[in-house]
Amino acid sequence: MIAKDIRICFVGESFINGTGDRTHLGWTGRLCQTLSQRGDRVTYYNLGIRRETSTELLGRWQQECDRRLPPGCLHRVVFSFGVNDTTLENGSTRVILARSLENTRQILSVAQQLYPVLMVGLAPIADEAQNVSIQKLSGHFAQLCETLKIPYLDIFTPLSHSALWMQEAAAGDGSHPDAAGYTELAHLIQAWTAWHTFTAF
Repeated sequence: MIAKDIRICFVGESFINGTGDRTHLGWTGRLCQTLSQRGDRVTYYNLGIRRETSTELLGRWQQECDRRLPPGCLHRVVFSFGVNDTTLENGSTRVILARSLENTRQILSVAQQLYPVLMVGLAPIADEAQNVSIQKLSGHFAQLCETLKIPYLDIFTPLSHSALWMQEAAAGDGSHPDAAGYTELAHLIQAWTAWHTFTAF
């Protein structure tokens, strides 16, 4: 029996990258590790770039995914980004809300025509003021995904109430947890019905 050629691209910024995790697995590596342990043969592409905004992501995501997901394979794309859009620089956010939403609409509307797509929401950080903006953008992304009929997982709500996640983020660089925090996030995604459907190869 010929093994299935399963390829998954995880596209986004530092939380996709797994920044802060001293095991270098992050949540994306842990998800694919579990898939491999159940017997799936998965090629896993981590396309996370630290500090990247939705504007920068808009300019690169399709070429990077197209090169890694050729015709004939079982291809999947998971997006997670937006926190960097809400970062204050020179008195304003790096990307204004309207532009964040337009960038995301363009990315997702094209992606869903090419690949099965999921979107994992924005994670909280150890900055109460920025978390207000992160939560607001997460809500807008949820509405956008509902309109586009793309599954969206709100991770801000459970992780903002997680002592583990918040403590690890504060103990690190103020934004990113270590291995235990990413493990908790991976468990949230593994409990998500849409993830089970998405990975029913």
